[in-house]
Amino acid sequence: MENFNWETFTKKIAVKSTVEAMYSAWTIPREIESWFLSRAEFDRPNGEPVPRYENIEANDVYRWSWYLYEPTETGRVLEENGKDLLKFTFAGACVVEVKLTQHGDHVLVELTQNEIPADDASKREIRIDCDSGWSFFLVNLKSVYEGGLDLRNKNACFRGVVNY
Repeated sequence: MENFNWETFTKKIAVKSTVEAMYSAWTIPREIESWFLSRAEFDRPNGEPVPRYENIEANDVYRWSWYLYEPTETGRVLEENGKDLLKFTFAGACVVEVKLTQHGDHVLVELTQNEIPADDASKREIRIDCDSGWSFFLVNLKSVYEGGLDLRNKNACFRGVVNY
């Protein structure tokens, strides 16, 4: 695995949707909860909470929680352009970039996570675990927006299953 890139990865999925709908899926707190999080809270730089049905903005900070997963992720929105690009910190100092491109009746959702530290714990806990996590959640994004079916496990009897 000497040529394996431990510092970055990219995941892509085509979703039958519009760029506008996919952008909202990533930038409106209530929408991101429909496919990714159990709770998404964002605050403006002045400390005011972002309303649950409004788009987030650059420099907003977040607190994210998942079903059946104890830690809360915190980070900051680094960049957003109001239409097809979002960047935010994730898993510490990593940067996640989401690009949206319309292709006919589908949107190509391209997610890149980079700046992953090169220590062994980060290789395991960020590079490998995030790769797996993003793969599932992008499939869930497609499922929710194309058919309405949320694939996430919300039953505490089944911890550690592939649908988180």
